[in-house]
Amino acid sequence: MTQRVVSIVGPTASGKTGLGIAIARRLAEAGERAEIVNADAYQMYRGMDIGTAKPTAEEQAAVPHHLIDIIDPEDTMSVARFQQLARETIADLQSRGIRPILVGGSRAAIDDITFPGTDPDVRTRLEEREKTEGAGALFDELRAKDPEAAARMDPRNPRRTIRALEVIELTGKPYSASLPRYRYVIPSVQIGLDLDR
Repeated sequence: MTQRVVSIVGPTASGKTGLGIAIARRLAEAGERAEIVNADAYQMYRGMDIGTAKPTAEEQAAVPHHLIDIIDPEDTMSVARFQQLARETIADLQSRGIRPILVGGSRAAIDDITFPGTDPDVRTRLEEREKTEGAGALFDELRAKDPEAAARMDPRNPRRTIRALEVIELTGKPYSASLPRYRYVIPSVQIGLDLDR
């Protein structure tokens, strides 16, 4: 039987890495191997070490870490790309009898989240409409086509409105149908940390 993924979420500097290492060490004492899978987008970028609470060299030496320093700053890490990399890493670890400990803010690796494709022509047409008709007109169109999605969005964010209308046009389904369901697709135990501001 595959062991559940341990998922540790919370704000930057709330102690997620320390807890992940402590859990991995405790599991090692009980005879079980565990390794950390990074779920923080900024920690995936090489050279972005300040302000990201990236694990130190000592922390990475204490417990093997995955998905740290894997892309260059000029590259883009999308949620869809992260989801694929994280799920592949989790599956690889589990196939070798190692329990993955997912550490970071994103739940995309373990939750039921799908990412509809994009179409540059549709996007360009919607962006041109936003320039000529205004963001309000596009948001009104979204509200008419998908009131559930519109209720969860900021009308002053034209990029999200454009993306929602693009998905509706491409899929023929409401944008809200592609929103996260927060239903595990990978069996997990989730631990949420908080930080007093």
